Formats: sequence, structure tokens, C-alpha cells
Amino acid sequence: MTEMRESWMNGSGAEVFVGVDMAKAEHYAQAITTDGVELFGRPIDNDQVVIEAMLDDAGEHGTVALVIDMTASGAQLLLAVAAQRSVPVAYVTGLQMRRAADLYAGTAKTDPRDAWVLADFARRNADRLTWLEVSDELLVRLRVLNGRDVDLATDSNRVINRCRDALVAVSPALERAIGHRLNQSGVRDALTKWPTPMQLRGAGRTKVRNAIKKRSPRLADKVTGEIFDALDAQTVTLPAEETWGEVIADLLADLERIHRRRTELAKTIEEVFLSHPLGAVLVTLCGFGPRTGARALAEIGDPSRFETGSRLAAYAGLAPTDWRSGRSINGAFQHRGGNHRLKNAMFIAAFVATQFDPEAKAYYQRKRDEGKKHNAAVICVARRRCDLILAMLKNRTPYDPSRHQELPIAA
Repeated sequence: MTEMRESWMNGSGAEVFVGVDMAKAEHYAQAITTDGVELFGRPIDNDQVVIEAMLDDAGEHGTVALVIDMTASGAQLLLAVAAQRSVPVAYVTGLQMRRAADLYAGTAKTDPRDAWVLADFARRNADRLTWLEVSDELLVRLRVLNGRDVDLATDSNRVINRCRDALVAVSPALERAIGHRLNQSGVRDALTKWPTPMQLRGAGRTKVRNAIKKRSPRLADKVTGEIFDALDAQTVTLPAEETWGEVIADLLADLERIHRRRTELAKTIEEVFLSHPLGAVLVTLCGFGPRTGARALAEIGDPSRFETGSRLAAYAGLAPTDWRSGRSINGAFQHRGGNHRLKNAMFIAAFVATQFDPEAKAYYQRKRDEGKKHNAAVICVARRRCDLILAMLKNRTPYDPSRHQELPIAA
């Protein structure tokens, strides 16, 4: 049963490869046999009946495997139909697609050509493709929630940058003092009440300190002092200060809403993550909290699709890349590809481990002593943990520091 499942997952038994150039409303499908015979090429609506009919037509010529160039929302119906029919699906990244297209004659960029390149490239390189696993409901929920969290983080950065720009318009000194502290709830509270230098002076030092103290008690005295030092540094009132104050207060209200939504979303992510059997395992390793662990687990998916920790490291882009050319000096360099979402999660977890775990900290320091810079040393720690993480997930065994003394302890 396991061998059959693995064969289905990696498409090794496929006799017909169907390249699908994805779009929101209409895809284009090109079917090619393993011998290179083109069966059909046609546009297909993003509709269940049409997709099923296309798979039936391709299935008349043998076992089918799909090859797609995106996994976003527009591909979800196709993926669901393929999973229902046990049709393996391979994912070709944008970079792989561009490099594959360069191997074929012509420079046209059309849907039929892209679909044909996908199908032909897949039939020639089936063992080198990234085959998508069958996602369970909890993993799909994690991916959706993680995507929403990333959207909110992007919105937060945008609003903060716009707010800092507005602060510069009324007082560059004030922006220098508190612009980098807008993620602090107490600072937002004070600035929402008194968004301009004139209003801050009118409120006075005591009221401003008390407003900050309610939700950021440790920062109250320090930030209050910095605010009033900035007010003393600029006595000139800039044009339209009152109007800029309204804009600042409105932006801070948006920022507060985003922070509140991210807090609520973090609780939902934690619940879903910890309810997954593999989430309860991964969280026992130092550095993987609910948010970071959820991102890592959602990208790893089914751990059985990785034979070794080296495969997982290569998939995440953590494995070094060798460079050898002629008589030039040989060396290994940081890999720039891989799954960047997984790479970022593994990097953050490794960084946290180097701060709080003696073993990880010692390994990190050893790499620094060898001459590696900070980021490279942290990546070494992340790469070192790939074997352990994969073993934990495959065996569904929580981390036991007594069995892995050389690796970071559990949180």
C-alpha cells in the first residue's frame, strides 16, 4: 500500500502528462504521452465538469499526471478534482518554468506554448519535479490562515510607513523619536489622542505618560521623555498640522485594527496548529511557536515525501550550492532558491534557538569562529536541524533532548 501511494505521489507510473497553464477563469491544457505524442491541446473552463471531462479524455490513453505552474486560489478546484480521482500533480515554479522555456525553440509567450512546455518538461524530468502531496483539511486551513496573516503583516508595514511619513510632515524630530515604536500599543494610544506637537504640548507630560503606561508600562517614562525632548527641539509649527493630525489619528486607528485582527488570528492559528498531530510534535522543538511552526508545517506537508533531511533542506533552500569551474577555487555558497516561506520559518526558528538553547548557541558560535557571518551561521543551524525535524514528523515523536544531545533542546 505504501509503495502504491508513493508511486501515485511522485507520478512514476504516469503514461500521460497534462500541462495546465493556470488562470482565474480559463486554463489551457496540453496532453502529451511519455513517448512525446501530443494527444490534445485546448482551453478548459475553471469548472468541475469541464475539468473532469479533460481528465477522462486524457485517461483514455493511460495513467494521467497533471503539471501546473501555480498553486494559488485559481488552482484549488483543479487540485481538488485531481485529489478526488487520485491523479498526481506536479508543481513547476516560475523560475523553473522560465528556464525550461529557454530550452525550447521560439520566444513566444502564449498559453498553448506554456502548457506544452509544462507537459513536455514533465515527461522528460518526472523524477526531478516537486510532486504535491494530498493535503488534509487542517493543513489547508493552516495555509489559508498563514496567507491571511502575511497579508495583515504587509498591511501593517504599509500603514506604519504612511504614518511615519505623516509624522515627518508635522515634526521630523517627533518621527525620529517614536516612528520606530508604532508597533507598541501604548505609543499608539497616546498618539491617537494627541497626534500633533501642539496637542501633545497641551496634554502635558503627565497625561502622555499615563496614556502610554496603560498598555506599555515599561516604555512609559523613556518614551515620554523622548517625545518631549523632540517637542523642545522644534518650536516651529508646520503647515496644515491639524489636518495632518487627523490623517495620523485615522492611520493609527487602522493600525490598531490590524494588530487586533492579527492577535485574534494568532489564536486561531495556534488552535489549528496544535490540533494537528504533527503540530503537537513540532512545537516541542525549541524555536517553533504556533505561528512559525504553522508556517513550517503547512509548507512541509506530508513528511513522507522527503526521503532524507538533505532532501528537506534542499526543498527549503537551506542546503549549500557547490560552485566549480575549471581551475577556479571550489566553494559552497548559499542557495537562493527553494521554498522561501519554509526557509524563512526554519531560519526564524533556528535564530530563536541560538538565543535560548546552549547547544544551538554553541554551534552558531562555532560557525562564527570559522568566519561565517550571522545569517550564514543561523542557516547552518537550520540546516543541521532538518534531519531531526523530518525524523520527528515521520515518527510522530516529540523532541527528546536526552536522545539528541548535539541538537537544540525542546522549548
